[in-house]
Amino acid sequence: MKPSRLAALAAEIVEAVQRKLPPEIGPLAHALPVHYQSTPDETVMAEGFPSDILGLFEGPAHGEDPSDHPLPPHIILYLENLWDYAEGDQAAFREEVRLTYLHELGHYLGWDEDDVAARGLE
Repeated sequence: MKPSRLAALAAEIVEAVQRKLPPEIGPLAHALPVHYQSTPDETVMAEGFPSDILGLFEGPAHGEDPSDHPLPPHIILYLENLWDYAEGDQAAFREEVRLTYLHELGHYLGWDEDDVAARGLE
């Protein structure tokens, strides 16, 4: 699938997820930028992340002091990695984008990996 189509589909999925979030989380999610990239760049891999990472939250978590972080909070979804993980199946891609977005949103909300897993977002 073309990268532009993957980005449009992923944005559609993220927007649908945001509409279904509870009222206490929805406004936070809407204000958090989501970026769509094909694959991680060298700086992400230099930080120790694998080349097949599906998504990443960067920046301060909600409620943290932003002066401690060089970047504002945002989520990155790696579309080619998600598409490869879904083995080219559009339904699987949709589900994995949904889960990955929620997983990274959880990190923004201050949840660690155990908290995210406990909510079924691993």
